[in-house]
Amino acid sequence: MINLKTMLKSGKPIVIPGVYDAIGAKIAEKVGFDVMFQTGYGTSATLFGMPDYGFIGATETVDNARRICRAVSVPVIVDSDTGYGNALSVWKLVQELESSGASGIFLEDQRWPKRCGHMQGKEVILQEEYTEKLGAAIDARQSKDFIIVARTDARATEGLNNAIERGLQNKKTGADAVFIEAPRSIDEMKQIGKSIKGPLVANMIEGGATPLNSAEALHKMGFNIILYPLSVLFANTFATMNILKELKRTGTTAKFKQKVVNFDQFNDLVELPKFRKLEKKYEFTKRE
Repeated sequence: MINLKTMLKSGKPIVIPGVYDAIGAKIAEKVGFDVMFQTGYGTSATLFGMPDYGFIGATETVDNARRICRAVSVPVIVDSDTGYGNALSVWKLVQELESSGASGIFLEDQRWPKRCGHMQGKEVILQEEYTEKLGAAIDARQSKDFIIVARTDARATEGLNNAIERGLQNKKTGADAVFIEAPRSIDEMKQIGKSIKGPLVANMIEGGATPLNSAEALHKMGFNIILYPLSVLFANTFATMNILKELKRTGTTAKFKQKVVNFDQFNDLVELPKFRKLEKKYEFTKRE
């Protein structure tokens, strides 16, 4: 498996899609992505049909990570929200996620119940409390290759300068990468890149608070991890709504024949031929 820390040290931008289920992860791997991100918003939306508003907990996060990590052979970074409790909760969560096959986590400093970083009404905990949680995450990992991304949502509550100060403190504590969530302009992103030397995350959400930009442009600003956490969720929602509207309106999906994979293509994606061979291998042969 690809080593994430080696990738971060390479100096090249890493574009990472968000996934929320095993089939989405397999598709991301098939089209060539070397790393993927288990999105908390996608997990909440697809498991419960509810927003990223503090509805999922450690159980849902770990269970989903286990399914996704088993489905692919590339590193998966898991959105672990706030760690779902105190420093001890974070310590336990990191051990469970690493045992489930995850290669890293994002850990944020919001006050629970948290919400999507591009929503209003967020609050953050004291930096001292977050430092304890971040330290617990660092201590809990069994492998030094397991990466820990420290996210702060303080831009919305305390302003950009304080958010950068939190980012610098998180780097000093030992985070492998720093994530200042939801800067509101290119100038703010450039300021983050100039102020914090080391791996940085740019979070690209279609319609979110941060302007979309290319991986090349973001890398020039100082960002190493270019995250698109909700693109798959939004695209799948768009496609599902359109085909279901067509089915409701006309009673058939014939118009969408060229816009969907066919039965055989999908079976190849889920590796049906491999399981047919396995079935043959273990097939009982009746003796005369």
